[in-house]
Parts: sequence; structure tokens; C-alpha cells
Amino acid sequence: MAGNVAKVAALISAVCVDLSLFYASGFVETHGVFGHLALLWVSAVLRCLALAAVSLLALGRPKPSLLRFVAAHSLLPAVFETGAQALHLEGSHRGRLADLGRWPVCAAASLAAALFWEVAAPDADDAAAGKEGKQRARVLFVRVLRLYKPDYLLLIGGFVFLSLAVVCETFITVYTGRVIDILGGQYHQNEFLSALLFAGLYSLGRSVSAGCRGGLLMCAIQSFTCRVKVGLFEALTKQEIGFFDTPDAGEINSRLSKDTTLMGKTVCLNVNVLLRTLIKTLGMISLMMNLSWKLTLLVLMEAPVTGLIQSVHDRHYQRLSLAMQGSMASANAAASEVVSGIHVVRSFNAERDEACRYDRRLKHTHALKSRRNTVTAVFLLAQRLTGLSTQVFMLYYGRLFIRSGQMTTGNLVSFIIYQLDLGLNIRTLIYIFGDMLNSVGAAGKVFEYLDRKPQVSTDGKLKPDRLAGHVSFQRLSFAYPANPSKTVLQDFSLELKAGQMTALVGPSGGGKSTCVSLVERFYEPQDGEILLDNEPLRSYDHYYFHKKVAVVSQNPVLFSGSIRDNIAYGLADCSSDEIQEAARKANAHDFIKGLEKGYDTEVGEKGNKLSKSQKQQIAIARALVRQPQVLILDEITTSLDAESVNKVQQGLASCPNQTLLVITHKLKTIEKADQIVVIGGGKVEERGTHQELMDAKGSYYKRVEKLFSEGNSAE
Repeated sequence: MAGNVAKVAALISAVCVDLSLFYASGFVETHGVFGHLALLWVSAVLRCLALAAVSLLALGRPKPSLLRFVAAHSLLPAVFETGAQALHLEGSHRGRLADLGRWPVCAAASLAAALFWEVAAPDADDAAAGKEGKQRARVLFVRVLRLYKPDYLLLIGGFVFLSLAVVCETFITVYTGRVIDILGGQYHQNEFLSALLFAGLYSLGRSVSAGCRGGLLMCAIQSFTCRVKVGLFEALTKQEIGFFDTPDAGEINSRLSKDTTLMGKTVCLNVNVLLRTLIKTLGMISLMMNLSWKLTLLVLMEAPVTGLIQSVHDRHYQRLSLAMQGSMASANAAASEVVSGIHVVRSFNAERDEACRYDRRLKHTHALKSRRNTVTAVFLLAQRLTGLSTQVFMLYYGRLFIRSGQMTTGNLVSFIIYQLDLGLNIRTLIYIFGDMLNSVGAAGKVFEYLDRKPQVSTDGKLKPDRLAGHVSFQRLSFAYPANPSKTVLQDFSLELKAGQMTALVGPSGGGKSTCVSLVERFYEPQDGEILLDNEPLRSYDHYYFHKKVAVVSQNPVLFSGSIRDNIAYGLADCSSDEIQEAARKANAHDFIKGLEKGYDTEVGEKGNKLSKSQKQQIAIARALVRQPQVLILDEITTSLDAESVNKVQQGLASCPNQTLLVITHKLKTIEKADQIVVIGGGKVEERGTHQELMDAKGSYYKRVEKLFSEGNSAE
């Protein structure tokens, strides 16, 4: 209660002090006590100090926003009177400040200015975040420009033609004016034809220069976009597998297809418009200064106001644009997910549910877009009102200058024509500058991907001439990056002896496929390490390692192209004989030869032109053609019939020194293993040969008994 009373008392005291000083300054001006314009500023400073002192005594340390209001309220009358004396030929009207009716107007104007300042440049944490965002946008913009370095010749050529087009356009106006003067005065045919000829030549020059400018800049944009897309795609393919477990495929595709195009096109075209408008603006200002420097200064006062309005607009527009990009990526991800899994959608009769889900995401995008359009509409309204106010003041003071003889009617008409273009150009400059910073928002995620370092290093250099294939898991602990709280392997130790076959057995989710992923270096364990011939996996050369260690998964992935391309995938120097030999070992040669184009048969997208067993056989051939020292087979027999399994096993038997790791539920395959490892709960429960584990009567024995009881002994 006491605090509120103190605030009310401070407000009343401030109003009384301010009214007294306001009236005193008006009295001094009216009676010419000292008779100098500087007294206005002296009184304004005294008012500012007095109000600040009252605020300090009554409220303690005042807020910056209050001090800004005090400063604006105190200085506004002096600024107004100084501007009036500079613009009016007859000088200012003495005694206007003594009118106490003007005090509320000054207070209202100061309050409006203070509120506008708080919106445009707040002191809260949002302001710091806004400054940080602008600084980040500038840094991104500079990085985008640096990426244009290989296209500097195209850009320089484009900007040269841009300057020529602007110069030609300026001279077209000059010679058009000359033609009008000749027609309006005494007609001289030679002068008329000469002016008409030069106007035509400059028109032709402008057209040719504009066309060359557009062609060169578009070539630069296409080159930039292609280069950034390739760089981004290369950076994405180098990321560890865990990176792809988190973001949606639709989001990555959106960054790769849309954001790269947007960051190249918008920035380059905006720079083009910015330079063209800047050159025209400077030329117009110089011509307008020759006509009337006072009116020119009045017109240029529109620029800072428009800049503040643009600043507010840019902050909200950029925030909504980033949100809309994320929403669009989410909608694209939903659509891609449904298209890739259309069989599941159809089998579970979920078409309507998926359509509703896609509709919800599109509505969210539409809502964000509507909010962004509303912000733009309000900005355009404020911008138009600012321009209209400038024109009203310009016409008012132009009439005064004509009456005083400072301008002619023709000069005023010329000035108005220039002002219309100048206002548009100034607004364009402010808009383009803000839009360039907004456009690089799309580059933020692209640079985030480009700068990201893979968490699984591929910088190894070890490439031994001979590799035995001895693999050792040493006290591993591992959890997937997408779910770090769930430990999959804990204190896990295992040894794969060189030249032997090891079978992993256990329930689903026990960690068998995780072992395969770790051997392939898709992930890095949190604790422990895996050794290959007593050397850590990370010390091996990336290309060498994945040629010596190959895996065939349960659901193999083929790429669009021929069967030959898929078998030799990743190998630049693979001969036809090697491809066919690998296909024979995988029992794929016969069915491939039966196809119309043989090894040149197109497999279609993801191999959809082949059956599941055929894709599995090609995947086995793709692994065998590398002649790996360590071969991993993850449930490959589920897609093959018994005859194909036997032939594949015969083909594998032709590589006696190969270390083989098999994950399967087929008992006949497990029985042939040199070592059987039973995994459960992320740990090794049992290990040994088939007979040793059967004699132990542990978990392996129970599992085999269950297979027999279910009639699976044939397997």
C-alpha cells in the first residue's frame, strides 16, 4: 500500500514539475528573454534532468524504459520547434510552446514513441535473444556468400550487367525528358531524332544488360544449389547410423531438396535486387538534393521509421517461417511414411486415419502460414500509412516553398515523381535486407548438418596385408543413442575365433543384432571395445574394414539399377568373372541367367521387381564378391528354401579360412557351428559346441527341446 502511495505521489510531483518547466520555457521563448534557439534545448535538458531526479528520489533506480520516456517527453518540443524553423521560411510561430494544450499532445507522442521502442528493441531476455538471432543470421549470410566463391566470375559479370542496366535506365529518363522538352518548346528535328535515337539505344542496352544479368545470376544459383546439395548429401552419408535413428526421413529430404534451393536462390536474387535498388536510390537522392535539400531530408525521415517497422516484422516473420518449415517437414515425413508402408496401411484399413493425421499436420502448417500472412498484412498497412504521411508532409511544405519562391511548380512535380520511386526503393532496400537475413534461416539447418561431426570416427589408417579375422568383444556396455536409458549389452564379452563358424542363439531382443551392428561399427559402445586381430576396430581404414567385414541382413536393401550394379555395389574394380563367381556361391547365378537381360536386369526401386528370396541371394552375392575375412549372416535362411540354404552353405564352405558369424533359428545350421553362444538379457549365458551345450542341459538344451516339441526338428 505504501509503495502505491509513493508511486502516485511521484507521478503528481513529476507532472507538476514538468508543467512548471514547460510553461517557463514557453514564456522565455515568447518574450524573447534571451532570444536564441539554443534556449529551447537548454530548457529541454533541464526538464529531462528534473524529471529524472524526481523519478530517482521517488522510485529509486528507475527502469531504462522510464528514462527513455522522460528523454523523449523532454526533448520532443525542442526537436519539433527546431524542425519547424528549419522548414518554414517565415520562421516558427513564437509562443506555441506556451500553450498548455500542447503538453498532453507532446506527452501522448512521447508515450507512443516509448511504446514503439519497447516493441522494436525490448530490454528483456527476448531482446538479447533477438540480437543473438540477428547476429547468427548475419554469420549465416556471410557463410552463404563464401560458398558462392567458385561462382565469383558469374556473380561479378552479373553485377556488371546489373550496373549497366541501371545506368541505361537512368539515361532513358533523361532523354525522355529531353524529348518532352523539345515537343513542348521550339521543335528541332535533328535534336528530336538525336534524343529519340539515344533513348532507343539506352532502352536496348537496358534490355540486353538485364537479360545477361539474369542469365549469369541464374547460372550461379544453379551451380551453387547443386554444389551445396552434393556437399550436404555427402555430409549426411558420413554420419553414424545413430544419427538417422532420430530425425524423420521427411525432414532430411526437406533440407536436402527445399532448403538448399531456398538458401541459394533467395540470397543471390536478393543481393541482385539490393544492389540494383541501392544504385538507383543514390542517383535519385542526388537529383532530389539538387531540387530541394530540405524536402529531401524530410522524405528521408521515412527511412528510420520504416526500418523500425521492418525490424518488428522480421522478428515475428522469421520465427513463424522457421516454425512453418518444421511443420512442412513433419507433414512430408507423414506422407513419406504412409507411402513407404502402404501395404501395412491397407491391410489394417487405416487409410482414413492416415488421411486425418496428414490433414492435421497440414492444418497446423496452414495456421502458421495464416499467422505469418497476418503479420505481413499488418506490416504492409503500417508501411503504407508511413509513406502516405510522408507524402502529406511533403505536399504541405512544398506549397510553403512555392509561396516563398524556393521552388517552382515544375520542380515540385519532378520532386514528387522522384519521391514516389525513392519511397518504393527505400522500402525495397529495408525489406530486402531483412528478407536476406530471413532467407538464411533455411541455411541454418543445412549448415548444422554440414558442420556435424560423426560420433563414430572413420579416420583409421590401418590396412594390413593379411587379416586372420579374429574378433574379440571385451566387456562391452551399450545402449542405443535414441534410447540411452535402456542398456542392451552389459559387461558383454565374446570371442569369434579366426576361420571358425559361430552361431548366436537367443530370444528376440536379447542383443544378437546389436552385436552385428557393433561389429559393423554402426555404433560405438559406451564402455569396452571390440578388437579385430588384437587391434581396435576404429584403427582400421574405413574402406578396407568394410571390404574385409561384410554383413547380410534379414531384410536386405537393393538399390535401383541392374543386378550387376547391386552385386558390385561399392567396388570400383570388380570384374564380371568375380560377380558371376559370387552369384554361383550364393545360388543366384541360375535364376539370373534365366532373366531376359541376365545380370543387366533392372531390379527396380528397393528391388521390388524381384522376390524376397531372390533379393536375399543377391545380397549374399554382394557380400561374397568382396571376399571378406569376416562374414556375418543375420537370419538370412528365413527367406530361402532348404535347397537354396544347402547350396549357399556349400558356397560358404569353399572359403575355409573365413570367420563366420551366424544368427539363425534353424537347428541344422546351428548344429554345424564350431561355437554356439547363447545370449539373453544382454549377456552371454552359455557357450560351447552343440553336444557340449546339450549335455549341460541349460538354456540351449531347453530351447532345442522346445523346437522338437513344436515339430521343428526338421529344421
